[in-house]
Amino acid sequence: MTDPSSTLPVPGSRRHALAGARRLRDAPPDEEVLVTVVLRPGAMQADADLVWQFASDSGIEVAGVNLPARSVRLRGDVAAMNAAFGVSLGTFVAGARTYRGREGSVYLPERLDGTIIAVLGLDSRPQAKPHFRYAPGYALRPEALAPRVATVGLSVPQIASMYDFPPDVTGAGQTVAIIELGGGYSTDDLAAYFESLNLPVPVIESVGVDGAANSPGDDADGEVMLDIEVVGAVAPGVHIVVYFAPNTTSGFYDAIAAAMHDSARTPSVISISWGQAESGWTASAMDAYDALFADAAELGITIYAAAGDDGAADGSAGGELQVDFPSSSPSVVGCGGTRLSTSAEVVWNELASGNGATGGGFSAHFAVPAYQRSLPAFAKADGRGVPDVAGNADPLTGYQVRVDGQDVVIGGTSAVAPLWAGLTALINQIRGQRLGDPHAEFYAATAGFRDVVSGNNGGFDAGPGWDPCTGLGSPDGAVLADPE
Repeated sequence: MTDPSSTLPVPGSRRHALAGARRLRDAPPDEEVLVTVVLRPGAMQADADLVWQFASDSGIEVAGVNLPARSVRLRGDVAAMNAAFGVSLGTFVAGARTYRGREGSVYLPERLDGTIIAVLGLDSRPQAKPHFRYAPGYALRPEALAPRVATVGLSVPQIASMYDFPPDVTGAGQTVAIIELGGGYSTDDLAAYFESLNLPVPVIESVGVDGAANSPGDDADGEVMLDIEVVGAVAPGVHIVVYFAPNTTSGFYDAIAAAMHDSARTPSVISISWGQAESGWTASAMDAYDALFADAAELGITIYAAAGDDGAADGSAGGELQVDFPSSSPSVVGCGGTRLSTSAEVVWNELASGNGATGGGFSAHFAVPAYQRSLPAFAKADGRGVPDVAGNADPLTGYQVRVDGQDVVIGGTSAVAPLWAGLTALINQIRGQRLGDPHAEFYAATAGFRDVVSGNNGGFDAGPGWDPCTGLGSPDGAVLADPE
C-alpha cells in the first residue's frame, strides 16, 4: 500500500464503515474493481493525461475517458487499487449485507493534488435507496401483493388536473431522463397501464451504464415503474429514457453523466428518485456530484430529486436532523411531499402510523445559495434549505400505478420528482425552450406555487412562504407554464 507520508489525502474522502458493520477480512487481492476518477471543474485533456500516466504507473487499465463529464474510468484488481490509492479494501458485513469497503481517506501522489476531486467506486456498498412507499395493504413483493384495495389512491391524470397542469400539450419534442439504480420495467405492464388511462404508450427506451440493464424482478421495480408511469401519464408525448446503473457512488455518478451528455437523445429534464442522508456520503463525493449538476445547469437541463421519505431525520438511527442528497445540491430542485385531497393540502407526515413523512431541513454541507439567502427562513440558517418544491407523496393519497402485473398504490417523494419532470416537459414545449436551472425563476415567481402552511415533518413546521417541509409549495401548473 502507498505510504501516506509520501502522498496527500483527497480532501473530504474519509469514509466510515456502515453502522453496525464489521470487517471480516481483506478483500480478495485479485477481485476486479472499477472506479470513476472525477477531475476538477474546468478539467482539460492535460488533466486526463496525468491520470492516464498515474494509472499506467500503477498497473491499472484506463477503461474510458469522458472529458465533458470530467471523469476517467479505471479498472484494476484490489491489490493494484490498494497500492495506487493508499487504501486497504476489505470485506465487510452489516446484518445480511456484505460489501467491499474501505475506511479512512483516499491518497494520491502530490503531482495530482487538486486535479482529482473524488475517487468513486472503491467501496461497493449500496449508495442510495429509492424513496417510494407502497400504500397500506400492499406488500413489497409482487407475488404477495394483497388483492384487496386498502387505499384507493389517485390516478396520475387526476393529480395533474388537481394541480392545474396544462391540458392541451403532451411534452412532444422533449426527452426526460430517469436515473435508476436497480429494478426494471415490463413493456406489457406499461402497455396495460397506459391503456387503462386511454393514453398512448410513450416512447420508452433503456440505456445500460457500467454493465447494468433493465432487470425487472426485485423490489426496485416499484420505483422504476412509478417513475415511468408518472412522467408518461403527465406528458404522454415525451421520449422517456431510463438510465440503469449499479447502486454505487461511481454507478450513480456515471448514470447522471451519461444522461447529461447523451448527444443522441439530448434530455432536457432528469428525474432522480434515489438518495441517502448527507451523513452517508463523503464530502468529496457530494462535491463531485454537485459540480456535475452545475454543469447540467449550463447545458439547460433541469434536475429534480426526491427529498426523502423518513421525515426531518431522513432515517438517522439517532434521530439527528439531516437532509437527503442529491436533493440538497444547490443545482438540483429538491422535491418534498404533501398529502393531497380535494379539500386541503398539508405536509405529508404519517410517521405515527409507519407510513413515512417528507424529508426536509438544512444542509450540513452546502451553504445557503443566493436564491434562498434573502428569505426570512434563512435569517439564522447557514445551510442550503431542502426542499424547493413539493407535491402529493403520502401513500394514503398515493398514485395508482402498475407494477409486475399488479395494480397498486404508491407514494413517496419518488413520485414528486417525476411529477415535476413531466410538468417541466410540458412547460418546455409551451415555451419552445428549456427551463434549465429553474431556481431563480421559481423563487422569484411564488405565484406559481400553492403555499402549504399546515403540518410538520417531525423536525420542522410548515408556514407561510418557503419552509423546510414543502419548500415553496406545490405547483400551480397553469401559472408556471405561462411564458409571460
